Amino acid sequence: MKLNQSEKRKSITAIKAGMDEKTARKYLREGKLPSELQKKHNWKTRKDPFEKEWGVLEKELEINPGLEAKTLFEDLQRKQQGKYSDGQLRTFQRKVKQWRALHGPGKEIFFTQKHQPGQMCQSDFTHMEKLGITIERERFEHLIYHFVLPYSNWESGTICFSESYESLSAGFQNALWELGGVPEKHQTDSLSAAVRKPNNQEEFTDRYSALLRHYKILGQKTNPSKPHENGSIEQRHNRFKKALEQSLLLRGSRDFQSRKEYDDFLKKLFEQLNRGRKTRFLEEVKHLGLLPKAPLEAVKTMKIKVGKSSTIRVNHNVYSVKSRLIGEEVNVRLYMEKLEIWYAQKKVDEIPRLKGVEKNRIDYRHVIGWLVRKPGALTNYIYREEMFPSHMFRMAFDLIERKHPTKANKEYLQILYLAARENQTKVEWIIAYLLEKEIDITEKKVEELLQKTEEEILRPKNAEIEAINLHGYDNLLSSFNGGNYAK
Repeated sequence: MKLNQSEKRKSITAIKAGMDEKTARKYLREGKLPSELQKKHNWKTRKDPFEKEWGVLEKELEINPGLEAKTLFEDLQRKQQGKYSDGQLRTFQRKVKQWRALHGPGKEIFFTQKHQPGQMCQSDFTHMEKLGITIERERFEHLIYHFVLPYSNWESGTICFSESYESLSAGFQNALWELGGVPEKHQTDSLSAAVRKPNNQEEFTDRYSALLRHYKILGQKTNPSKPHENGSIEQRHNRFKKALEQSLLLRGSRDFQSRKEYDDFLKKLFEQLNRGRKTRFLEEVKHLGLLPKAPLEAVKTMKIKVGKSSTIRVNHNVYSVKSRLIGEEVNVRLYMEKLEIWYAQKKVDEIPRLKGVEKNRIDYRHVIGWLVRKPGALTNYIYREEMFPSHMFRMAFDLIERKHPTKANKEYLQILYLAARENQTKVEWIIAYLLEKEIDITEKKVEELLQKTEEEILRPKNAEIEAINLHGYDNLLSSFNGGNYAK
């Protein structure tokens, strides 16, 4: 069209534009671009295979828009046996998808939020079981209390074992003191440790409200079953776990020698993740409030009366205490990972906190003094299994019971009493030694060996395991499909 303004002949214009003269004349005559002259494709290239049944299917979708296309298709296959093949599922799914876009109910809109520096922090618990972390070859079941600043994506985490208030308080405070300041608002989902049930007038629990007041921070919660409202932390859960997975692959092992080693590994990972957010983080730090003079102790205090079985029940779990406290009222201080037992303003015991509910932690040392006086009680004692501190003690009891069934309880409890008074580890070594030498296990024999000082007799020998030969397995694999499996 531009050349037509300067050239005298249309044939020359067409040649210079690189097209046939007839085509050029058509475009000039119409005065439109080639794309404007193309006819829109609005006809079907093939017949709709679901045309006859679609009227009925459409009514089902109108009644229940949540029906999945696959469910409808499988129902159609049952009603019209042999008419529709599995290969037509994708075609049907596209048809249902188009119907939903044109005639289905409106979808929920997610409103992208603009975050301001220092205004908001979010936190939540995330389960870590799928990553397969172990401590000294034992599965380490735990959660991470995960904390994030949505503006800069700065994050921190604390290992915990339940979604309790103590875990929430400890994780939240750890994050703030590591951060070095306090944002304006803290948002969680409807955690039972922080948020009251809907029929309560107060929004937050008393202890969580006290925690917020201590740090002068405003609390917010998401609506039930609306995890996207806590979107920043939910997104960081996934990315943190992916980063941890990659770090574990690079490390070459998911097993750690100690809890501290795993703690240090996580701390290093968070430092690496936060390194790339330095610019926005430094901007955010300027808007943070001041920390209080000291953290708030993350503890729950309660008064509990010790029962006749020398036990107390704390948060749906049972713990044993010293029998001299039976009938007395003790103060229990419940922390994230431990319990402290106080009586007359003195701490009398410290017990590791159980994970979960309806479990028990019975220390045989608390009850053995009375159990040796009533050996018959061991047979039906509800906490009988707790009287075997290790598999070696269980093997000793089973052996004594086979040889001397009538006095097995008495003999075994005397040995256990020795372990409580003297040294459990040494008694365990002696049991292993007697089992190896096939010598009868008796209280007299164990006590006699306890007086000896020859560690080479008492200490069990290290097991030597030969290297496994995998040649047979390689040969088996190579025998399939000409060795394809081995490759």
